Amino acid sequence: MSYQIHHGDNREVLKNLADNSIDSVVTDPPYELGFMGKSWDATGVAYSVELWQEVMRVLKPGGHLLAFSGSRTYHRMAVAIEDAGFEIRDQIMWIYGSGFPKSHDVSKGIDKQAGAEREVVGINDNVVRESKIEGGSDYGGFTKANSDITAPATAEAKQWQGWGTALKPAHEPIVVARKPLIGTVAANVLTYGTGGLNIDGSRVGNEEMIKTSSNGIVKSENRSMSGPNYEREVVGTARGRWPANVIHDGSDEVVELFPDTKSGSGNKNTGNRAGLFGNLGAGNGDGIGGDSGSAARFFYCAKASKRDRNEGLDGFELKQTIGGGGLTVVGGAYGSIKAPGQNHHPTVKPTELMRYLCRLVTPPGGIVLDPFMGSGSTGKAAMYEGFEFVGIELTDEYLPIAKARIEFAIEEMKARLL
Repeated sequence: MSYQIHHGDNREVLKNLADNSIDSVVTDPPYELGFMGKSWDATGVAYSVELWQEVMRVLKPGGHLLAFSGSRTYHRMAVAIEDAGFEIRDQIMWIYGSGFPKSHDVSKGIDKQAGAEREVVGINDNVVRESKIEGGSDYGGFTKANSDITAPATAEAKQWQGWGTALKPAHEPIVVARKPLIGTVAANVLTYGTGGLNIDGSRVGNEEMIKTSSNGIVKSENRSMSGPNYEREVVGTARGRWPANVIHDGSDEVVELFPDTKSGSGNKNTGNRAGLFGNLGAGNGDGIGGDSGSAARFFYCAKASKRDRNEGLDGFELKQTIGGGGLTVVGGAYGSIKAPGQNHHPTVKPTELMRYLCRLVTPPGGIVLDPFMGSGSTGKAAMYEGFEFVGIELTDEYLPIAKARIEFAIEEMKARLL
C-alpha cells in the first residue's frame, strides 16, 4: 500500500503523470452548484474536456472512470467526459434519505412582494441560519435558531400556499465511463489488466464462512467489512447478488420505497444478512433466485458516519460543517448543522461506498487516481482494499486531513496483519 498526494490544479498536475500509468479513476468532482458558497464548487472544471482528456491519457486502455455529480449538472459533466474520448458505459444511482430541499416558499414570496405582514401561528425550532456573528453560539458561519411559522396574508398568497420551487434531493448519479480498448476485452485485460468489472468481488452480500482458530465455531463474516483481525480458516463462500447500477444508504426512508419481492427459484437461504448490507431480507446463496424480502436488499451502503469522517484526525482543530438532512435552512445555505469535527470538508463520501467502487473497477494491486481528492475518502478506501493511490487536491486546507485519514487506514491494515 503506497500513495502520492499532489497539491495543485489537477489539469497541470496530471501533465506530470505518465501515459497509461493509472488503472482506475474514482472521484467526486465539484457539482458546480456553488455549494455553501465554496469557490471550488463553481469553477466549471468538472465540465472541462481538457481535464478529462488528461485523465484519459494517464489511464490505461480499458481503464474505468467513476465520477459523482449532481442531478442538475450531471449531463454537462458526462458530455465533457464523452467528448474527451471516453465511452459512457453506464450510470450508477446512489440513493439516500438525508437530503434536504432548498426551496423558495411561493406564498411567502407573494406576500413579501405585496408588502403584506403575515400572522405568526407557530414556531419552527428546526432551522439553520447563516450567521455573521463571531463567537458565542455561532458555528463557523451557521447557527441553529427558531423560525416563525406564518399564515398567508393576501388572497393571492392563500391561493399559492404549499407551493415551492425544489424537490427533495435523494440521489447522486455516478458516471461509469471506460477508455477505449485495444482490440477485444480479452486482449486488453491480458495486456493491461484493465477493461473488465470485478463482478464476483463486488457482489452484494458476499459472505465468507469462516472458522475461528480459538474455539472452532463457524461464523459468518461479510467480505468487505472492516473489523477485528481474525485468525481464521475459510470453509466456504456464499455468493451475493450481481452488482447493480443502483446503490442506496439503507435508511428507513429509502427502504420503504422498495416493494417486497420474491425472485425465482433456487436454493433458499432463510437466514437474514445483516451488517454492511443491512438486515433487508433473506439472502440467496447463489445470487440467482429463490429469496424474498425488500427489493432494497440488492444494495446497501451506509452514509459517512462521524467516526468515518474523523478517523486519524486526533489533535486536528474542531470546525463546523453543514451537511445533508433534517433541518430547514435559510439565509443561503442548505443541509443540517453538525457537531464540530476535525474533518470539515462539506461533501465527505462514506469510506465503505468508495471501497466498493474502487473494488469494482480496479485490478488487484492497481493504482487508483482521484483528481479531486478533497478529504481523502477515495485514498482511504484504496488503502483498505490493498490498492495504490494517487490524489490531487487544489485546496491546501484539506491536504493534511486527507493525509491523516489515509495514514490511519494504512496503520489499521498493518495492525491487522500482525
